[in-house]
Amino acid sequence: MITLPTPSTPEAIAALSEPEALSWLSGLADAAVNAVHPDSLLPAELPPAPAGRTVVVGAGKAAAAMAAALERAWLAQQPESPLTGLVVTRYGHGPQGQGPQGPQGEGRRIEVLEASHPMPDGLSEEAARRMLEAVEPLGEDDLVIALISGGGSALMSLPAPGITLADKQALNQALLRCGAPIREINTVRRHLSAIKGGRLATAAHPARVLTWLISDVPGDDPTLIASGPTLPDASSPANAVAILERHGIEIPDGVRRHLETADRAPAPGDSDFSRDRSRVLARASDALEAARVAAEASGIEVRVLGDDLEGEARDLGRAQARLALSSQSERERPLLLLSGGETSVTVRGDGRGGRNVEYLLGLFEALQGAPGIHALAIDTDGIDGSEDNAGALFAASDRARAECLGLDPDAFLSRNDAYTFFQALDRLIVTGPTRTNVNDFRAILILPRTP
Repeated sequence: MITLPTPSTPEAIAALSEPEALSWLSGLADAAVNAVHPDSLLPAELPPAPAGRTVVVGAGKAAAAMAAALERAWLAQQPESPLTGLVVTRYGHGPQGQGPQGPQGEGRRIEVLEASHPMPDGLSEEAARRMLEAVEPLGEDDLVIALISGGGSALMSLPAPGITLADKQALNQALLRCGAPIREINTVRRHLSAIKGGRLATAAHPARVLTWLISDVPGDDPTLIASGPTLPDASSPANAVAILERHGIEIPDGVRRHLETADRAPAPGDSDFSRDRSRVLARASDALEAARVAAEASGIEVRVLGDDLEGEARDLGRAQARLALSSQSERERPLLLLSGGETSVTVRGDGRGGRNVEYLLGLFEALQGAPGIHALAIDTDGIDGSEDNAGALFAASDRARAECLGLDPDAFLSRNDAYTFFQALDRLIVTGPTRTNVNDFRAILILPRTP
């Protein structure tokens, strides 16, 4: 993104041209993402080296960057202490951005694997199996450091006995397409897995397990981040059955048999977890706070609408458009609306796009080109859905441009094709992988109407 020097007063912001206003919004997005990058997050003080071994495992879109930051700190503070391990991240999110056929990492002590997201593949299964193998021989004097971030559910995918990877892929796809919230999706994933829902920690015990997390889930419940591979699980297999049935998703015979007969995952209060500790290092609220501070340095008023907003993406966009319009009519100075969380998209068409561009198109359509209102929405991991963009942005005058180009927002929404809409306007934001992930960042800049 291109970042202009931050205007020093509200009057200067109100006087920005549309290109300058969009660059200002992009600068806020940069500040938000930088605030939650692993390089600035891992604790300055590492845990004391144990009497035995230290093994690092992890999964998620931020896992490679977390591993690199940990390794640097470890070598600086206690270079003589042994450190080994492996983490898995999405294709292209490793240290060198390598794809499935390229080198899998450059760490001296922590190996970086890459696998598929959002649909797991064979390398997702291999990564999970190798992590279990790495921790199973450990004893009471050993330490496991788990580096967990969003995306880990797909990247570390080992089916429970009697369930195939194809079963998990089909159910995962069905849950995504029907717009199920992430809490429900991850509940199902935990009960179909041989590694999630605390099972990785159970395999590591009696070693102590220290978990560091970057949260991508509304509410920041650690057990939901990457489906909680090292944390006990309060849900049951019956909850997973109820979720699938509520959404009308057909349950394969082998999956139903497993869910009806399997033992529940390790539960909270299990004594095996008594020495384990977990800490959320970054969350959506941290990204929003960084943007708020940067904006308020200019004297602009900021309203944070929430860091955990969920629901249908286009509906949230329309609701925030109504708020923006009513706010503009009441004021004479600029206002910035910020929000985060994770919306969902019910797929009805065959278009391209992720939840951030769908949200933005809903907002765009409802604003009807209202002058002085500009907006941006990105996924902080740099990938919106399964496309190559982080999100998009628009200026107020883009409504007239869209009409000149024959672009009907309603038609594009009807086929879930927001990517193509903003591509035609040259408003997609393409950053590449950011190697962090606290989900969505949304900003609406509302300038007062000129007489």
